[in-house]
This record gives sequence, C-alpha cells and structure tokens, in this order.
Amino acid sequence: MAPISLKGVVLVGGPSVGTQFRPLSMGVPKPLFPIAGSPMIYHHINALAKVPGMKEILLIGFFEKEVFEGFLAQVQMEFNTISIRYLREYQSLGTGGGLYHFRDEIMRGNPDRFFVLNADIACSFPLDGMLAFDSQKNAVGILMGFKVERAQVSKYGCIVLNQETAEVLHFVEKPETVLSDVISCGVYLFNKDIFSVMGEAIESARAKALEDGVYDVTPVSDSRPSLLSSGAEERIRLEYDVLSTLATRKKLYCYVGVHGRDFWMQLKTGSSTIPANRLYLQHFKVNQPRRLSQLTPVSSTGSAPMTPAAGGLIQPVYIHPSAIVHPTARIGPNVSIGARCVIGRGVRVKDAIVLDNVEIKNDSCVLNSVLGWESRIGAWSRVEGAPGESLQLNATFKGLKVPSACILGRSVTVADEIAVRNCIVLPHKELKTSFHNEILM
Repeated sequence: MAPISLKGVVLVGGPSVGTQFRPLSMGVPKPLFPIAGSPMIYHHINALAKVPGMKEILLIGFFEKEVFEGFLAQVQMEFNTISIRYLREYQSLGTGGGLYHFRDEIMRGNPDRFFVLNADIACSFPLDGMLAFDSQKNAVGILMGFKVERAQVSKYGCIVLNQETAEVLHFVEKPETVLSDVISCGVYLFNKDIFSVMGEAIESARAKALEDGVYDVTPVSDSRPSLLSSGAEERIRLEYDVLSTLATRKKLYCYVGVHGRDFWMQLKTGSSTIPANRLYLQHFKVNQPRRLSQLTPVSSTGSAPMTPAAGGLIQPVYIHPSAIVHPTARIGPNVSIGARCVIGRGVRVKDAIVLDNVEIKNDSCVLNSVLGWESRIGAWSRVEGAPGESLQLNATFKGLKVPSACILGRSVTVADEIAVRNCIVLPHKELKTSFHNEILM
C-alpha cells in the first residue's frame, strides 16, 4: 500500500482580525505572537510537519506577504523537507472562501487528504489519531471535537454525534440552546470532494445575493472578476456554510480529543495567552521535555554560569538562551521568558509571558501577566493579574476591567515600589503610581 500524501493549511486571518487581542497585536501580528517560546502558528506547523507523508504547508490569509517573510524563512530552514508558503487572498474571503479560492494550489500534486487548522487556537493537535480514524470512515471531512462544560457550548460550534459511529448528525455554530457538550475545535481533515460542496455553497450565496440585489459584479482586476461580494452575506464560512451540509449528507465525522492526553483552547483575547502558554508548557513537560529550559541561568558578567538557588526553576519553564536570570530569582511554573531579558535578584515570576528585551529589577513580582516587549519593571514592584481563565470576550463590564491577566503593551515602564493589578496598559506608558482594575490608555 502506497503511503498517503498530505498537505496542511493554516488559516491565519487578516489585519482586521484580532482587535480583542490588543494591545498585544499592536506589537506583532496575532498569528506570530509568541506562546511557550514560539510564534502562535509555529505550533501548528510543527505538528503538521511531524505527520508522515506531509508534502506542503500553506498559510492562507489577508495579511501582506512581508508580514510572514522572516517567519517563513526560519521554519523553512527547520523543516527543510517540506515546502512552506503563504498565499494572500485578494480580499477577505472567510474561512471557506479562502480555501476554495486557492483550491488549485491545495490540490497541486494530488494529495490524498489535507488538514485545515485555524490559527487562533492552542492545541495538542492529535493529527495522527485523526488520520487513523479517517481510514476507518467513508468521510469527506473529519473534524476534531472536544468536550467542554455545557455552559460554554454557546460560544463554539456544537456537534451532535452518533455515539457508536462518531458520525456528525447535526452541526450548529454558536447555538442558542445546548444540544451537546462536544464542540468543534477548528481542526479538520478533508479530501478533494470538499471543494464541490464549497462550490455549491458559493453558488447558493451568489444566487441569494442576486435575489437580494447586493451581488457585486465589479471585477477585482481587469483579468479576474470577483467570485464573492465583499458583503458579509456572501462570505463563505466553513463552519456555517459547509460543515452543516456535510453533516446532512452523512459525510462528516468527529474525532473527539481525550481529556488528559489532548488539550484545546481558543485564543481570542490577550488574557487567553496565559492559559495557552500553560497548556503548551505542561504538554512539553510530559511529551517534549527538551523544549523546556534545563540549563543554569547565566551570570550578568557573561563569565561562568552562576548556580541557581535550590528550586530556582519550577518546571515547566521556557527561558530563551540569551536571557539573563539572577540565581536568586524564582521562576515558574508556566513561565516563558523571551530573548535578551534581564531578571534581577530575588524576582518572582509565575504564570507569565515575558517578551523580548524586558527588564525586571530586584525583588519584584510578576504573576498571571504578559509583559510587552522592551518593558521595564522597577524594584520592589508587583504586576499581577487574576488567576484562572476569564471566559469573557469583552475587557470591561459596567465600566470596570473584567478580572483576568494583567497585560502591559510594548515599552511600558513601571516605577519602583508600584503595584499594577488586573490592568491593561497600552504601549509606551510610564506608570509612577499604582493602578487597579483599569485600562490605561
């Protein structure tokens, strides 16, 4: 039996997406924001590249090509046996429209199957399990599902399954009533027949738009007319317009992730990066311990490494090799520290993401927080967010910031002996007094 030929697609969205992610997306495009020491979509590419038979990985989105040039050069060097490219949409086409527009690129080389991964998720990506599951089914599509608390179901796509066969009987995106506790994770496996279903969805949307009088016949260029109107009515969405049709035709099945072995969460807000960072680091601790920092922190003089205090690193922790950590600092668990950071004497960091070029002076404390690039935390200061994961998508409620992670944008300076609790601070602010439960513009 010939080995199966595969491709992977990562849907990265565009610059108009990610407003809930601010101020973190003001420093870097959301798909490239570092989580657990690597850009968000690196984890997707790493998982796809490990699947036997993977021939090519495509990023599809509406960002300018220059945005991903440096990142693509790096991952192409690391995964040099696989082609990795970015395909830019001529207009924002939605999750399904982008796939359909680039269907010839996806099917070039006649892959047997192709994975589709949403960029804004953190996941264990059980792709091998999905492939093995697919081999047992006569399916056009396999989607990854995950069980969540029933109170959360209305925020996601809800899947009603045949418990014996795992066939998807019903798929509803963000239902008003709870039909099942299994949700769609934005991880899919398709064969080429999915494009005929997408084509039907596009024709249906076009017919409806013509009937409503809103179809845009203006060509995108002299040589290529628009398939889709820029109107929201004609955007082809994989979840709304395609998966429901597949379920009706009994061609959609669900691979349900196993709690304890697999993990999944959505990355919509800046605060969601803290639990995502924790999930990835905890996953590495069990499955890829070499990705965690085991080395002794380096002395500030650049001479022989200093010996950290007993228990100075509480795993899981990722520290960039160029960062300088004082041996009396206590780091972890669930901490990522970026390049060229300086962590001073007696500092405590827990459940945090410290981005590149940050300095934390002596005896300060950082808990449940994201420290933006080039920020400075003074001595004896405290930056602290609320523990746990906020399920709120809005940053405020009745004029007050919802309890969640504390987020400092790029180049924020916190003076000595200052407390910043449960705040979002926009870039280039200098804080000389304490703040609590505020958004600092």
